[in-house]
Amino acid sequence: MSLLALAVSGRGAVDPTEPVLHADDEALLRGRAAFETLRVYGGLPFRLEEHLERLAASAGRIGLVPADAGELRSLAAAALAEAGEQDAVLRLLWTPGRDGGSPLALALVSELPAHFDAWRERGIRLISLLGVKAEAPWLLGGVKSTSYAVNMAAEAEAQRRGADDALFVDPDGVVLEGPVTNAWWRRGSTLFTPALELGILAGVTRAVLLGAAPGAGYEVEEGAFPLAEMAAADEAFTSSSVREILPVVELDGSPVGEGRPGPAAGQLQRALRHVAQPSGAEA
Repeated sequence: MSLLALAVSGRGAVDPTEPVLHADDEALLRGRAAFETLRVYGGLPFRLEEHLERLAASAGRIGLVPADAGELRSLAAAALAEAGEQDAVLRLLWTPGRDGGSPLALALVSELPAHFDAWRERGIRLISLLGVKAEAPWLLGGVKSTSYAVNMAAEAEAQRRGADDALFVDPDGVVLEGPVTNAWWRRGSTLFTPALELGILAGVTRAVLLGAAPGAGYEVEEGAFPLAEMAAADEAFTSSSVREILPVVELDGSPVGEGRPGPAAGQLQRALRHVAQPSGAEA
């Protein structure tokens, strides 16, 4: 994603090519920083307050000083004004800064990846990979930190095997989540999605879909489900703030449902876009 604008603690908008992070910031040395990524619709960041709440929770779980929501809001506004883009990606970071120094807040605005709409039209291929059920608190289940190497390695492994993305399962084959997505599937008029108690991320888009599903005629069951249930579903899809809803047409080399995008994915994508219009977004 091409970086369009950058805003930094105490400085506001700066040249995106300018260095802003010290080499001894723990965000760089140990991946110890919290972040959020959200989509911008019509110039407004969608569900900004929910993302700020989750960032604050992540910062607390990894032992950072409390995130300054007001500063992050201001930096987001400055970066968006500088970028001048109506539809974009906004990333917020909260780092511990240098040893003995002050924490650092960053807001980055990037272009939307161009290929997600094409993926949505044709559907995506997933492979399942062994993940970790984050049952112990020190495994940081549901935390968005910059220690993202495993997630990126999973995406790279999926691509190496000719798939588009990965899906984590625990050693017992229970579905968890994708590297950057939540997982869903449908059987009849019921949608299934892994429960937060499995240590997965409480996706903001996931929450939107939980609210939108009944209006689209679907019941939702959250729980611990085996991969075989997803593989045998009528359809499946993933959700995330930036990618939105992506239909899954293949899992581990076999078609899901009829091997093409299903109706629930399309209905919920339209519902998400309706909710995300500027009149419903939060500045």
